[in-house]
Amino acid sequence: MSLRQASQYLGVSPDTLYRYISDGHVPAFKLGNRWKLRKTVLDRWMERKMREVRPGKRRESPSRRRERKAS
Repeated sequence: MSLRQASQYLGVSPDTLYRYISDGHVPAFKLGNRWKLRKTVLDRWMERKMREVRPGKRRESPSRRRERKAS
């Protein structure tokens, strides 16, 4: 799929997705001068990312962490 199609599929802007690809966070490849992404690869990547965040455990903001340490 194209960068635009993938950005719609992932629910992010094309600019954000391009930045993620450039930073190496999202798997993609260039075909000619256009970025291409495979839906199956994106699905596996999303599954891995979802497993990294433990269910039922929210990430704590840095300010909340400081408040907790100060107590």
